Amino acid sequence: MKFTKDHEWVNITGNEAFVGITAYAAEALGDVVFVEVPEVGKVLKTGDSFAVVESVKAASDVYAPVSGEVIEVNTELSGAPETINAVPEAGGWIAKIRLADASELDALMDRAAYEAYLATL
Repeated sequence: MKFTKDHEWVNITGNEAFVGITAYAAEALGDVVFVEVPEVGKVLKTGDSFAVVESVKAASDVYAPVSGEVIEVNTELSGAPETINAVPEAGGWIAKIRLADASELDALMDRAAYEAYLATL
């Protein structure tokens, strides 16, 4: 699993990756009440806003940690957006992306580096 400084995570399997927001981001947002997922087939570049997570506190854009095509979205979030709070780094995934350039993963942090980053906030 890899992480961004914007608090997204990427779980890579082969040439595909599940993407979501981290437990830190989910906790900071508070109770999630709505998740706008991207359309399947949407092509993303790293840094593109591709989803919106709305909580009782605020709405927050989710940025693509890698480039690629959205090949699946977590449709269960429409009926259970609180899944993001309950299991942000597992069942709370937002989209599955087919990687355009796997070398982009090298720019992301591993868990130890991400936790060290969180300690600086």
